[in-house]
Amino acid sequence: MKAMIFAAGLGTRLQQLTAHCPKALVEVNHTPLLYLVLDKLRLSGFNDIVINVHHFPDQIIDAVQAYHYASEMHLQISDEREELLNTGGGLKKAFPLFLQNKNNEPVLIHNVDILSDADLNALYGSLQNDDAQLLVSERQTSRYFLFNDEMRLVGWTNIQTGETRSPYPNMDITKCKRLAFTGIHVVRRSIYQAMKDYTDSFGITDFYIKECIRLKIKGFIQPDLHILDVGKPDTILQAPQFIKEFC
Repeated sequence: MKAMIFAAGLGTRLQQLTAHCPKALVEVNHTPLLYLVLDKLRLSGFNDIVINVHHFPDQIIDAVQAYHYASEMHLQISDEREELLNTGGGLKKAFPLFLQNKNNEPVLIHNVDILSDADLNALYGSLQNDDAQLLVSERQTSRYFLFNDEMRLVGWTNIQTGETRSPYPNMDITKCKRLAFTGIHVVRRSIYQAMKDYTDSFGITDFYIKECIRLKIKGFIQPDLHILDVGKPDTILQAPQFIKEFC
């Protein structure tokens, strides 16, 4: 099965830790975040994996080559050292690497700074006839994806600013399910096809919001999901205990 790890970010929220190394190599319990995600993917049956790089790219490339299970997996690098392409542009650049063997399998995407007890196989298998499935949760945040009764994506809102975005002109936000995106999702090749007219650099969230009217993008909820975004100074300190309890 195929997967992509978003590992190209600058890690600006972890400035003291990422001044001399990429966020992907920040360690929890003496293990880089990249290895924690690779381990989770490997144990879930994903063995064809692309990792994008930008910030200290050579360090990540060396770490991928040194990964204990590298010889058992097909690990490729999508190099963005010339320009950081954001999440949407990063997927657009990397997707052709998955098409080299003419296999049209879906691709699971996982942020490098997300720790969870997510059932990646259940998410991957939920795709059915959809273009994308987004793992979402009911956790409290300021920004939410909006879904209709069929769990189809219809928009986005920021409850702090009151901003709402949707391609549906008559959408009633009060009738929508408000759910937080986890940074873990599964996409079909149709998502890549829809990106071809986009610029080199764009965000995947912006893409999903704009294209949800013509693509079937749905939300997937895992009951009792535990998830931690370790891209912030306070949460990276919580990571060892989180791994002990849930990973």
